[in-house]
Amino acid sequence: MLKQAFDQVLSHGREGWYDAARRPALLGLLRLLEDREYQFVTATPATHARVVKRPDRQAAGNLRDVLGWGLAFARDVIDPEMFDALKAAGAIEPVSADRWMPTLRVSRVGPRLFLHSAYPTTQADAVFLGPDSYRFARWIAEQVKPGARTVLDYGAGAGVGGISAASALAEGQLTLADINPKALFLASINAEQAGITHDTVEAREPKAIERQFDLIVTHPPFMIDTDRRAYRDGGDLYGARLSLDWVVQGVRLLTPGGRLVLHTGVSIVGGRDVLLEELRRCLPQRGLTMRYVELDPDIFSEDLDQPGYEDVERIAAIGLMIERDVAR
Repeated sequence: MLKQAFDQVLSHGREGWYDAARRPALLGLLRLLEDREYQFVTATPATHARVVKRPDRQAAGNLRDVLGWGLAFARDVIDPEMFDALKAAGAIEPVSADRWMPTLRVSRVGPRLFLHSAYPTTQADAVFLGPDSYRFARWIAEQVKPGARTVLDYGAGAGVGGISAASALAEGQLTLADINPKALFLASINAEQAGITHDTVEAREPKAIERQFDLIVTHPPFMIDTDRRAYRDGGDLYGARLSLDWVVQGVRLLTPGGRLVLHTGVSIVGGRDVLLEELRRCLPQRGLTMRYVELDPDIFSEDLDQPGYEDVERIAAIGLMIERDVAR
């Protein structure tokens, strides 16, 4: 089923709104937002849903309501310069004669702005950015090894991990890799806006990339998702399958002394961390040093009511760092 979801994403092709002709306008929009010191922090989908149900949130009153909370707006809510920039970028679309809706969100992670999918992220090829992205960026900042030059962000999404990692290096060359062409399109724009030298690779799994890297950062989908959305569904092992597979494949792409940095969520079942158990079983006993940290003991608690979580006590956010020995 997970493979079918990935095939569905790939079958979308490149006839959607994410085409090269829109790139300059989207970059221009990000630059205008930076000039205006735009700020928005993305909450969880559950929090977002609660906020936009409030009586005073049925229509946008300012730019944050539009590009952050994703509310419909009247033409006069946005000044002419910003409206023209949004329209040129395809970031808004009309829904009636006098009302418009955003097609994208823009959020700030640390000092940088990121384009990502509008709420609700129900499409198979949605480009997700949320609270996990903020934890991921902080974890990367603690684990980056000075002197690294080549960086791979696998499952890049909006590019938060790779851009955060490359920005911390004196000479970082970033490769953004994902199965989702829409994600690569937006992540590349986000990287260019951040001034990061980069390239993009469409790849179904890490082992399809035939290069080695000094630093690999990855944030796999980790939820049990009955809709099989590629950015959300982590497969079996209570959602941990992709996290396990990407680590096992990723360590083979490390240069001697290279590091893999992972952030993911893990189901805790009967007090057992199902991912940690499998990592200990599947990874080589020699040649690697591992650091594994529980960063948050309880995330996405609302999902425990969903099918598949009947045996799960909690979902923990974890950080993993694996370093390959210099002598192989």
